[in-house]
Amino acid sequence: MKIAFVGKGGSGKTTLSSLFVRHLAAQHLPVVAVDADINQHLGVALGLDEEEAAALPAMGARLPLIKEYLRGTNPRIASAETMIKTTPPGEGSRLLRITEDNPVYDACARRVRPGGVPDGGDVRLLATGPFTEADLGVACYHSKVGAVELCLNHLVDGRGEFVVVDMTAGSDSFASGMFTRFDMTFLVAEPTRKGMAVYRQYKEYARDYDVQLRVVGNKVQGQDDLDFLHAEAGDDLLVTVGHSDWVRAMEKGRVRPFSELEDANHKALRMMQETADASYGLRDWERYTRQMVHFHLKNAESWGNAKTGADLAAQVDPAFVLREEPVRASRPV
Repeated sequence: MKIAFVGKGGSGKTTLSSLFVRHLAAQHLPVVAVDADINQHLGVALGLDEEEAAALPAMGARLPLIKEYLRGTNPRIASAETMIKTTPPGEGSRLLRITEDNPVYDACARRVRPGGVPDGGDVRLLATGPFTEADLGVACYHSKVGAVELCLNHLVDGRGEFVVVDMTAGSDSFASGMFTRFDMTFLVAEPTRKGMAVYRQYKEYARDYDVQLRVVGNKVQGQDDLDFLHAEAGDDLLVTVGHSDWVRAMEKGRVRPFSELEDANHKALRMMQETADASYGLRDWERYTRQMVHFHLKNAESWGNAKTGADLAAQVDPAFVLREEPVRASRPV
């Protein structure tokens, strides 16, 4: 399943996403972890040193390869150059699966054993890549995150398989349709007015798209913080996380066995997994595909047609629905 961690900058979403990845890896579940934040910290949070994290291949720099592979033999896509971040799959497109080997993973992913989980499974770690000096003043970060969105549009994943994406901070996710690509979105919020403002903004933007959103309260220090979160988030508040000596040690580079994480925090992670698992039953592949097409047509009209010189609406295969075992739809979507 596809799970996003979002929140205000500094809320702790990278830390929480790295803990959740460890929680899954400890169970030997198949996991693809994606660092889609402009501040690339997920690799370090998972136990890589700074040099190892900096050496991760950047998905944004390998976008031509990604496009060419995903295009496959789709007759509606004349060339990889006409693909944009929202291009949907159709008949002949190549699709991605969590556990397979493919050229996209070969080029962009590295297998990592999360720190503190020596007996757990490896995860595939991908990163959009940081802003470079050449990008400054001439590019936006969404051009890099587009590689992630394109891959999510072509990904078929099933129960017990996980893609965990550490998203860019704030509401920047709404600059594209990527916020609709997830089965569950965990919004990490501190018990502050700013933290709750991001929550309300995200909830308002997501309201019309059936986005499954739950709040994870972080840095909770007492009953007053808990009461504040309950008053602001109501039933959307799923769990809270307080001070963690384990996390503090990790942030100093002293990673202890994950089994030593505080019991309350292990319980919170189990609750998050159970909530994500429950969202699997709400999957609607036709709606998922319609949303994909909706944002593609919006992007095509807004900028894509002008940039590529092509009518990108023609890339839409009206009879195709993305499924775990892709089949032709019986009626257009």
